[in-house]
Amino acid sequence: MAEQKLLGKRAIVTGGATGIGYGIALRFIAEGATVIITDIDQPGGIAAAEKLGPNCDFVHHDVSVPADWDAVFSIAKEKFSGLDIMVNVAGVTLMGTIEELDVETWDKTMGINVRSCFLGCQGAIKLMKTDGGGSIINMASVSSFKAQPELVAYNASKAGVDMMTKSVALHCARSGYGINVNSINPGVIQTDMLKKVVSQVDNGEALMDSYKAMHPIGRIGEPEDVAAMAVYLVSAEASFITGSAFTVDGALGLN
Repeated sequence: MAEQKLLGKRAIVTGGATGIGYGIALRFIAEGATVIITDIDQPGGIAAAEKLGPNCDFVHHDVSVPADWDAVFSIAKEKFSGLDIMVNVAGVTLMGTIEELDVETWDKTMGINVRSCFLGCQGAIKLMKTDGGGSIINMASVSSFKAQPELVAYNASKAGVDMMTKSVALHCARSGYGINVNSINPGVIQTDMLKKVVSQVDNGEALMDSYKAMHPIGRIGEPEDVAAMAVYLVSAEASFITGSAFTVDGALGLN
């Protein structure tokens, strides 16, 4: 049996009820980690934790609310006595051009996509810096550098996550905390979020076909494609990597 890369590691993964978050939690546990998954979907989170087994716990969590983050980190401190890995996955894709989008939708996007990473990084650093360091991953997107007119809020939010990740990484490095901070830019991934995006348009099947065609590799991604990168970035093999963005997109960003 291959050596487990994350044996004994303690992790929090937001958005863990489905999709990329669930895929990352599944792979982390297979590699020997103990994981707390969080999600706003309480029934889905409970069901996911049951499937993931005894090395997973679920915490109900609105990632845009500071008090919810305080509760998550309190639980982690009580259960783990520290933290090794923080993965900020939870996000939302709300479509609209600059002329269509309302302020409420803009603010919701920023709260879920950007404020959540800010709060997740802030709390994780507090636990990690006195406990030997750790690894943080923020889930950005190909949309952090590839603009689309109907994704004005999403483009802005993911670009914000990308630059915030670099700022946090630089702070942790210069502070000597031993905390590596990186981001992942997935392409289009087969998730429940994708289904919600498709449901926002009149011809969802045509939109899915266009997404597939945008990937030169010939397919859209799967959660395990992103999970493989996440495992690498939080393993000992990536100890010299911080402040970087890793694109996992089947060459979508080049198309």
